[in-house]
Amino acid sequence: MELFDQLRGIIGIAVLIGIAWAFSENRKALPGWRWMLGALLMQGLLAVVIVRVPIVWAAVGLVNNAVSAVEAATLKGSAYMFGYLGGAELPFALKPGAQPPLVIAFQILPLVIVFSALSALLWHWGVLRWMVNGLGFLLRRSLGVSGPVGLAGGAALFLGVVETPLVTRAYFARVSRSELFQLMVLAMATISGALLVLYATTLRNVVPDAVGHMIAASLVSIPAALLAARLIVPPGPDDAATDVDAADPGLRYESSIDAIMRGTADGLQLFLSVIAVIITVFALVALVDGMLAALPAIEGAPLTLKRLLGWAAAPLMWLIGVPWDEAQAAGGLMGTKAVLNEYVAYLELAALPAGTLGARASLIVTYALCGVANLASVGLLVTTIGTLAPERRAEAAGLGMKSWLAGNIASALTGAWIGLVTWG
Repeated sequence: MELFDQLRGIIGIAVLIGIAWAFSENRKALPGWRWMLGALLMQGLLAVVIVRVPIVWAAVGLVNNAVSAVEAATLKGSAYMFGYLGGAELPFALKPGAQPPLVIAFQILPLVIVFSALSALLWHWGVLRWMVNGLGFLLRRSLGVSGPVGLAGGAALFLGVVETPLVTRAYFARVSRSELFQLMVLAMATISGALLVLYATTLRNVVPDAVGHMIAASLVSIPAALLAARLIVPPGPDDAATDVDAADPGLRYESSIDAIMRGTADGLQLFLSVIAVIITVFALVALVDGMLAALPAIEGAPLTLKRLLGWAAAPLMWLIGVPWDEAQAAGGLMGTKAVLNEYVAYLELAALPAGTLGARASLIVTYALCGVANLASVGLLVTTIGTLAPERRAEAAGLGMKSWLAGNIASALTGAWIGLVTWG
C-alpha cells in the first residue's frame, strides 16, 4: 500500500494528460508520442535533479540568502515609511506571550515593489535577458519549440503574466494559433520573480527552503505547460518556423534610472492589485459562505465555499499523491487557487493547523499551487495580448479559458512529479 501511495502520481499524470486530450481542438493531431514522452521525462528529470541532487539543491538554496538580504533591506524601507506597522520597533510593550503584529500589506507586500525594480534593472543590464535567452535556447534545442515560444519559456521563469507578453510582443502577429496558445499557457503556469519571493516569504514558516521550492516549481512547470498547451491546441505545419531577433529584446528601458523607476511603478501596480484582490476575494468568500450557511449542515458543520472546493478537487489531489485523509484540505487549497487566487491559497496553506497536511503532502500542494492560472489572470492576460496585438484579440479571448485549464493541468503535473520524487 505504501508503494502504491508513493507511485499513485503516475496515475495522476495519466489522468491529467487524458483531461488535456479530452479538451483538445483536434484529438487526432497530437504532438507525437516521442515528443510527449520527452516532455514528461524532461519534467521528471528536472524534478529529480533539482530536488534530489544535493549539490544542485544547495546551489538553488543559495538564492534564499540573497532573498533574505533583500527582504531585510526592504523591511528597512517599509519600517521607515510605515513605522511599527512596517516592522519598526514597537512604541509599546506587548502583553506576556503576545507576538508582534504582522501586517501583510506593510511588511511582506513591499517586497513586490523592490523585486520588480530589481528585475527591471537586471533586465536593462542584460543579466536577466541573458538568462531568459539562455533558457529559451535550451528549450528550442531540447523540445524543438519555435523561437518566440522558447523566449516566452525563458521569460515566464522570471517575469509576470503582463511582462512575459511584452518580451514576445514583436512576434504576436506572426506566430501560429498553437504557438500563441503556448505563449499564454507558459505565462499562466509559472510565477514572476516578485511573486515568487512574496509567496516564499509567506510560506517560510511552514515550508523549509521555500524560495528554492518556488524556483523549482516554475522551472519544472515549463515543459508541463508546453505539453498541456500542445495537447489542447495541437501544433500545425507552420509551427516552429518563427525565429527570434536577438537584437530586438522586446522589453526596453532607456537607462538604469528609467529601469528602476518603471520597475518600481510596475511593482506598485502589482502591490495595489494584490491588496485589492485579497480584499475582494475574502469579501466574496464571506458573502458566499453567508449564503451557504442558510443550507442544512452536512456532517455537523455548515457548508462553506472552501468545503465545496475541497470536495470537488479532493480526487485530483489524491491522484497526484496526497493521502486521502488530507485530500479534502489540499483540494480546498487547489480550488481556491484555480477559482480565486493562488496567493490567497498560499495564505490559507500557511495558516493551516499543524498536522493538517503531512510534509510530503504539503510539498505536493506547494508545487501544485505555483502558477497564476486563475480566473482573474485570464482577463489580465487576454487584455494584455489584445492591447499589444489588436489583430489577435478575438483569438486570445477564445483561448483564454483554455489557457486557464492548461495552466492548472501543468501545475498539477508538477505537483504529481514532486510527489513521485519525494519520500516520507
